[in-house]
Amino acid sequence: MVNELQAVVDELGGAPALGRSLETATDLRTAIREGFPQSVVEEVMHAAGLTLKELASTLDLSARSLQRRRREGRLARYESDRLYRLARIIALAKHYFGDGPKATRWLRRPNRALGGSTPLELVDTELGARTVENVLGRIAYGGVS
Repeated sequence: MVNELQAVVDELGGAPALGRSLETATDLRTAIREGFPQSVVEEVMHAAGLTLKELASTLDLSARSLQRRRREGRLARYESDRLYRLARIIALAKHYFGDGPKATRWLRRPNRALGGSTPLELVDTELGARTVENVLGRIAYGGVS
């Protein structure tokens, strides 16, 4: 992907949702450490076509925790990191499939290359996310996945 950082920032809702412009990896790292604003949750839900319950499961959080963050206004560092990881996978899927609905369908369907799990089920851990990235890479370069 030519500009992965920008694609991920776009999936997070860009400057309007993040409350500032993120131009470098350092800017993004700082934003993750400070905690994303709650509005980013809505943007990622919309980008992947997820319900709050599905998003919570994908991030290995409770829906109640995400609702609580709505009142508090900011996500915790670890929640922001997990949300970034999901946005990265969504951006890669959209890049490789060339269209949002196709990418969303792929993310929700069980995949033999992932042991029958859906890509969204594996994004709750870094290892799982890397496995999904690997499969996306194989798809991008003509491999069977």
